[in-house]
Amino acid sequence: MPEGHAAIHAEWQRDPEAYWARAAHAIDWSTPPQAIFDPSQGPYGRWFPDARLNLCFNALDRHVAGGRGSQVALYWDSPVSGQKSRLTYAGLLDRTARLAGALAARGVQKGDRVVIYMPMVPEAVIAMLACARLGAVHSVVFGGFAAAELAARIADATPKAVIAASCGLEPGRVVPYKPLLDAALGLSPHRPDFCLILRRDAAPGELLPGRDEDLLEAMAAATPHPCVDVAATDPLYILYTSGTTGKPKGILRDTGGYAVALAHSMPLLYGLAPGDVCWTASDVGWVVGHSYIVYAPLLAGCSSVVYEGKPVGTPDAGAFWRVCAEYGVKTLFTAPTALRAIKKEDPEGKLLASYDLSTLEALFLAGERCDPDTALWAERLLGGRPVIDHWWQTETGWCITGNFRGAGLFPMRAGSGGKPAPGYDVQALGDDGKPVPPGQTGSLAIRLPLPPGCAPSLFRADDRFRQAYLEAFPGFYNTGDAGMIDAEGYVWVMSRTDDIINTAGHRLSTGALEEVLASHPDIAECAVIGIRDALKGQVPMGLVVLKSGANPDPAKLEAELVALVRERVGPVAAFKRASIVQRLPKTRSGKILRATLRKLADGESYTVPPTIDDPLILDEISEILAKV
Repeated sequence: MPEGHAAIHAEWQRDPEAYWARAAHAIDWSTPPQAIFDPSQGPYGRWFPDARLNLCFNALDRHVAGGRGSQVALYWDSPVSGQKSRLTYAGLLDRTARLAGALAARGVQKGDRVVIYMPMVPEAVIAMLACARLGAVHSVVFGGFAAAELAARIADATPKAVIAASCGLEPGRVVPYKPLLDAALGLSPHRPDFCLILRRDAAPGELLPGRDEDLLEAMAAATPHPCVDVAATDPLYILYTSGTTGKPKGILRDTGGYAVALAHSMPLLYGLAPGDVCWTASDVGWVVGHSYIVYAPLLAGCSSVVYEGKPVGTPDAGAFWRVCAEYGVKTLFTAPTALRAIKKEDPEGKLLASYDLSTLEALFLAGERCDPDTALWAERLLGGRPVIDHWWQTETGWCITGNFRGAGLFPMRAGSGGKPAPGYDVQALGDDGKPVPPGQTGSLAIRLPLPPGCAPSLFRADDRFRQAYLEAFPGFYNTGDAGMIDAEGYVWVMSRTDDIINTAGHRLSTGALEEVLASHPDIAECAVIGIRDALKGQVPMGLVVLKSGANPDPAKLEAELVALVRERVGPVAAFKRASIVQRLPKTRSGKILRATLRKLADGESYTVPPTIDDPLILDEISEILAKV
């Protein structure tokens, strides 16, 4: 592989099919691909249409056969339960094959769907891999999701089985999952044939005779099942995101293209090799967890950390540094919101000094745009180690842009998501569908076809996929994000396109305004929303969370923030309002619920999003916004 991002990207552009044919050599195929891409299949084409493989074989069996059986595959660290364990590749293979055998004995076959409703425990990973071993299609639903939302996903996926835990654990509380599952199955028009329940000591739950069985007992009694070959174009999983119509969108992931993309990304993007320890501090309920807690690390022969805890409060803001030191983590991948939580509690990074981070080489961020102030804070805290913000989506399955440790890092620019990965031709388009000049904000879109690993469609909804992603800009995938590409090719993702504020005809990015507010020394994190204005259409308002120990006069702080925006953005921003809040409403994955905040500010009715981490925070903010 040639050195440098520019050379690698140019190599892909010269001959995309040859590039991905070479990348496919990292996978063990039962039928190797002869055709690389077929543009006639699906909404925009399909990768490796004539190939066959099994992803579980690539993640486990081949490593055990190759001598890695005694290497740790998974470290489980659960500060909320006080438990730790480790599973070798051989141990993980045995447990996965047994669960696959238990599922097969109960009628699960290739193509059947299985819903997984579990917290961050090893059995969640085992369940995913067992489905992949059988060629069954898993759909992981974030543990603790509300019954109605779980029911909607069960109704859409029509699973043959549900694998669930009896409860999840949060700092200071137990979240019973089994009653939520029972309620969801009462609401859903579809019923699974059976449920396997991981009974946890904190709340074992009651098993319903004739439907529910103990997961561990079923595994212990099962005969290990071999891998089942599937077509590269067969689905591996469905991952639901909230849809604008109220019906969840089932993002579909194929098997072969995903395997190639993830295996390619581990050395190229993350600089990881077999035997390295990587930690993605996310959840298997999100795409980041699917890709970089489970499949990519195991495809690459790495050791992956599964963490049931929080960045703060389990027990303190040094939790992440403790895990990195204890397991010899080489790369940490988390969301900017986790860093901001740590920064809020320990702004000087004093807790980090207690831990040996000599193995840690890089910090990766994704899930939302990282404001420059937080990125630079982390870089200083980590002694100049690279802090790499990279941009990707549930739909893409791996990064669209980033910085590439395996090719030699190019200079990083805080606030940018880096440069496009091979396979992605990213453009900033105007409303007319034409590229805007460098440095100007437009709708970020990717020229078709999307590379391997990206969603080929939605589950049973090709037309909905076309309407949602392909119709706005013919020949392009519409990311729904707004941003710019500068003269040197750096991509700057500033906000969702529906978060652009139109003030007296001027398009303002919420991300650009938040970047200014976050630079104030008292601010831990912030959100900017556009609220209705009779004269200007919309005007921006800031909601800010203070760092621990900060106690400024609210009126003085507001004046300082207004002056900062006026200085750095200009009077055109018409920024005149900023209010202090205790917390910001977020999804469990850390995304700020800006659309809900806008409706609150404008006095519109809203539905409490099912993914919100703490619904009570909306009441507090509603009172503040009512005074605006």
